[in-house]
Amino acid sequence: MTVPVLSFPNGIHPPGEKDRTSKMEIKKISPKPGSIMVFPVSQHIGAPCEPLVEAGERVLIGQKIGDSPKPVSAPIHSSVSGTVKEIKDALTPKGNLCKSVFIENDGLEEGIKPRDQAPDSAIPAREETLRRIREAGVVGLGGAGFPTHIKLNPPPGKKIDTIIVNAAECEPYLTTDHRVMLEDSDRLVTGLEVILSLFPEAQGIIGIETNKPDAIEKMSSAIKGKSRIKVVGLVPKYPQGSEKQLMYACTKREVPSGGLPADIGCLVDNVDTVVAIARAVMLERPLIRRIVTLTGGCIARAGNYEVRLGMKISELIDAIGGFSEEPYKIISGGPMMGTSMYDLDVPIIKTSSAILCFTEKEGKLPPERPCLRCGKCVDHCPMHLMPLELNYHAINHDEDQFIKNSGLDCLECGSCSFTCPAKRHLAQSIRAMRKDLMSRGKRA
Repeated sequence: MTVPVLSFPNGIHPPGEKDRTSKMEIKKISPKPGSIMVFPVSQHIGAPCEPLVEAGERVLIGQKIGDSPKPVSAPIHSSVSGTVKEIKDALTPKGNLCKSVFIENDGLEEGIKPRDQAPDSAIPAREETLRRIREAGVVGLGGAGFPTHIKLNPPPGKKIDTIIVNAAECEPYLTTDHRVMLEDSDRLVTGLEVILSLFPEAQGIIGIETNKPDAIEKMSSAIKGKSRIKVVGLVPKYPQGSEKQLMYACTKREVPSGGLPADIGCLVDNVDTVVAIARAVMLERPLIRRIVTLTGGCIARAGNYEVRLGMKISELIDAIGGFSEEPYKIISGGPMMGTSMYDLDVPIIKTSSAILCFTEKEGKLPPERPCLRCGKCVDHCPMHLMPLELNYHAINHDEDQFIKNSGLDCLECGSCSFTCPAKRHLAQSIRAMRKDLMSRGKRA
């Protein structure tokens, strides 16, 4: 099937590094009886949850163990049956400490049985649909983890006419969305239909990079007879999967500085988020698992794995055969936007997408040198910013000039650092400045 091929200005073409896992089917990895599962109460943008359980209490699979009355939040559920051992601060994959619920897995796999519905059952009314998504703890699984029930309920006056499924998966090494499209295409379509039921005048677009022809073929077949959904091809380019770039590619609309997708009539959700929506609404199943790519030169058995939330990364790596050699660097997420890890005794959380275990050849960065003023970072910036200037303002802590030069519009995609011949730490310095400013409520 022929599909239109779309893109956005600028960007880069890093090596994909996906061949090792793109043809590997998703395998389930279950935590061992007796293992300690760790559930941080903040796995999303917004207010953290408060624990709903106490030490010594027995919990079941799917039981809500954390929630918040604040509007922007999402509950946390247990992925195992077992006993709450303690509640204390614990390290997360991002390197921060967070209050966490520790549960000893009893291996009995006893759960709160959700009400299964027939595959062709009707989608519920709007309020019930949003309630089920919220109660299931669904958040964006492609990035920062924004609560999905909030995204799907934009403020009055925001007319949504385009729902985009982000199936670009442009980050090197990551292949989970690719596999989900091949292995769970019907549920992905169901999830998109659930979203479209909330916006009767909207059309659905599934945007897939053309380096995944099997996924384009599979999804094109899955939407046959669905007049409100179409598949489009995207030029393989990074950061094609960034919300703003994806919306421009699909609609040629630009989000204003400081604005949101709803401001231009669009909503964007990642592939696995849409599948989670289908499971939440049609089966009332909470989000208790994450599909993760484990790869890199140090992984014995690279692949795509369905993992229970709360399982420690160290135990996951042991379960798939451990390391083939001592890793030089381990990254949570992709190589462009992920976080380097110094401790594997941390859990898989809702926003975990990949664990990359690199050899020295793969992971060692060349030394930083003085700026050459060549302008390559400017030429490739997908937001048309001047990273070299933002880097200067960041390292000199000049907040006013950083904001004046639109530093808060940066995607932190790393295109500037990748293309810089002097290997300046552009993205790192800009990211640190943005994090500091936004933590203090600074705006453009």
